Amino acid sequence: MANEVQNFFKEFMQANQKAAKHIPDTFKAFMGLHESIITDGALSKKQKELVALGIGVATHCKPCIYLHTQAAVQAGATAKEILEAASVAVLMGGGPAFAHVQEIIRVFDALGVEY
Repeated sequence: MANEVQNFFKEFMQANQKAAKHIPDTFKAFMGLHESIITDGALSKKQKELVALGIGVATHCKPCIYLHTQAAVQAGATAKEILEAASVAVLMGGGPAFAHVQEIIRVFDALGVEY
């Protein structure tokens, strides 16, 4: 399972490079938006990553779950904080959101995060 997540990150980076080449204006605009929003403000970067992760779980977006779990870990979120954010998403998203919590566990395993 860790290989699945590691392969995702590798393929995602390759696809992003292609997107940057073929739709440079869109790519640059989205990445600029992302950078300007995810920076520390009234909410910390960590808190914003937890919100983004929760939305990813609630909307069943596997790439979002992978990317924002990794980013939340990098921003200093603990496994407990991440899983609690996922629990809020389950509250809002029900059974389909619950089914996607396992994706967080896959990322933890791939990153070597204790949980």
